[in-house]
This record gives sequence, C-alpha cells and structure tokens, in this order.
Amino acid sequence: MLKTFYDGRETRKPADREVGLMAALPRIIHHAKSQSVGFGRVLVDVDPKAITSREALASLPVTRKSDLIDAHAKEPPFAGLNATPVPALARIFQSPGPIYDPQGKGDDWWRMGRAFFAAGFRPGDIVHNCLSYHLTPGGFIFDSGARACGCVVIPAGVGQSEAQVKAISDLKPTGYCGTPSFLKILIEKAEELGAEISSIKRALVSGEALPETLRDWFADRGIAMLQCYASADLGLIAYESDAKNGMIVAEDIILEIVRPGTGDPVAEGEVGEVVVTSLNMDYPLIRFATGDLSAIASEQSPCGRTNDRIKGWMGRADQTTKVKGMFVHPQQIAEIIKRHDAITKARLVVTRESDNDVMTLLCEGADAGHIDAIGETLASVCKLRGIVESAATGSLPNDGKVIDDKRPL
Repeated sequence: MLKTFYDGRETRKPADREVGLMAALPRIIHHAKSQSVGFGRVLVDVDPKAITSREALASLPVTRKSDLIDAHAKEPPFAGLNATPVPALARIFQSPGPIYDPQGKGDDWWRMGRAFFAAGFRPGDIVHNCLSYHLTPGGFIFDSGARACGCVVIPAGVGQSEAQVKAISDLKPTGYCGTPSFLKILIEKAEELGAEISSIKRALVSGEALPETLRDWFADRGIAMLQCYASADLGLIAYESDAKNGMIVAEDIILEIVRPGTGDPVAEGEVGEVVVTSLNMDYPLIRFATGDLSAIASEQSPCGRTNDRIKGWMGRADQTTKVKGMFVHPQQIAEIIKRHDAITKARLVVTRESDNDVMTLLCEGADAGHIDAIGETLASVCKLRGIVESAATGSLPNDGKVIDDKRPL
C-alpha cells in the first residue's frame, strides 16, 4: 500500500476533523444565508450560530439536485445558490437538463488532487484525460486534480478513438482518467490497429459503475484502476485508496446519509441518500441531496486515512413511479411512516396483475391491528388504494429502496 498521503489532514484523529467541521459549519451557513439569494430564502428562519452539530444540521431543509432544472429555468443561471457573483467566477458549465454549474477562481477548485494522489499519480506523470471539456465540467475537474499532483495533462476529451490511440502511442502517458468503458474502447482499438499503448499503468475513473470483473480485465493488462465519486456541483465527494474497501469521504465536506424522500439521517450502515454540505465559499451548498444511494461503512480504511468511508454508489434515490396514472413519491411513503409510530420501516412494492397496477405497502413493526388504519393513510396520502401487509422485523432489504417497482418493462 502507499505509505504517503496527499497532506496531513487525511490522517487526523477523527475527533479533531469533526471539531474542525463543526466549527466551520455556522460560518458557511452564515455565508450562504447572507451572500446567496437562493439560500437566503431557504435559511431565512435559521440562526447560523445555532448550527454547530450534525443534529442541528439535520434540522435544516435539503436542497435536491432533482429540483435544479426547474429552479435554474426560473432564476438562471444558478437559482441564486451561488455566493460569488457571476462576473467574479472563472467558468460556467452546462450539464444535461440543463443544469448550470459555476467554477470559482483558484487551483483545484473541485478538490480532486487527493483522489489522484491516492490512485498513485505523482509529479511528472503524463495523464491522458478522457472526460469532456465541452460545456460540461468533467474534463476540467479531472484536469485540475491531476495538475494539483504535479502531472502533465493531455486534454483528450471523448471520441476520436483512432486519434487518441495515436496520441497515446506517441506521447506514452503513464496514466488515464475518464470512464472505464472508454479506456476499454481505446485498448480494443489499439489492439485492432496494432498500436502500442502499454505505457498506461494506472487509471482514475468515475462517471459509471466499475464492476470487479472489469477492474480485473484492466489488471490483466497491467493497469491499476481506482475510482472516485464526484459531481459538477460538489466536486470530490469520496475516493478509493489502494485498500479498495469502499470510498473515503473527501475533506471539506460534511456527508450525511438520509432516508430517501426525507432529510432524516439513517442509522450507520443503513442505505440511504447521500446529502452533502460543502464548505465552498463560491457555491456553498447546504444539505445538497445528490439523488445517489450509499451507506457509511464501519471502521476506518486500513490505508491509514481516517475519514469516514462510504460503500460506493448503490443506485438512485429518486424512486418516483407512476401507478394507475398517478405519481407516487418516496416522500409520501415517509409521510405514512411518520403518521404511524408502529412502523419501523416500510417499502411500497408495485406489481402488475392481469394488466392492473397493484401496490402493496410492506410494514415492519406493524401488526394486524394497525393494517386498516395504515391502509386509510396510504389512500389519503397517495390518492390511491393499496394493500398493506405486515413484514417481519429485519426482513426488508437494506438497499435504500422505499419504492420497489417490479412491473415488467
């Protein structure tokens, strides 16, 4: 395993890191409330000085990424969530939706350097960067992280596989960053052309799943591959080390796992939605719900980094579905749970029988005496009738699903 770290912050005592984060929390909330029009509205009744713990943070509303398309359309370009005025930014990007993302001034604005360092990138390495530099920020995010480690970057972008293979063959980069699937395309294209691109020995990938079978495929070709979890709005969220046992939470963010459809933190180890508070002064996102599912992993990484770990990307939290022409949302199921203390956990299963949609609410903790009342609440909240059934405690999977749509496509 690597014996050195990007900086001393990675190996701090967890208690010291938590003290620092909680000291920064009221300052960033004050900054967001006072400098950001959007968060000024969201936090209008919040006293920043009172938000000094995770419990206090959990009382604040979440801002959902899934709502940004409409919000940006109504108040372009950032729905007022930016704290730095647009003329003082460095770049504006467009992601699918469209969603517009800012970049402030300064080096490695997305804090990606430590992910590259953990993946083995060092000063002087030449890195072939295959995320797009066109409109979307992915190419710039990885570019800045590689250069923060002292690397030389080839801004390759996507497509033009033959030209890229030629560049790799000529320039002999030692590293690759981008999606794993595109590196596989380049390797297969090189084999087709009889080109030599074996100079690539390490890779940092993101943007799609990395099954172990695919990681092994690269390992068989002499490429050590690690992955990271990042987004255009938040920058680096978590990253793998060579221990490969989950992803280490990045510095300078506060990460929570909440029950989908709510802002309520779940117990450690339970799957839920990733919610991040970023200490970014340009774009201070407070309780930003990513729409991704994960869980906090127990114990620290054996690599020596001491921050919390998450189990990686485990699916999407937005499980909204349509039943009999009506949308049913995870927050509606959360509302039903709140109204009945007997329910400790619930899942709505949607099936189709004889061309008819059927929804069944499985409830842990509820016995036969609660079924009728829960059924009435289900009908009231969702505007649809459904079946309510008791479920044995612990029988519902720990996969973050609140709505499980089992209808055939």
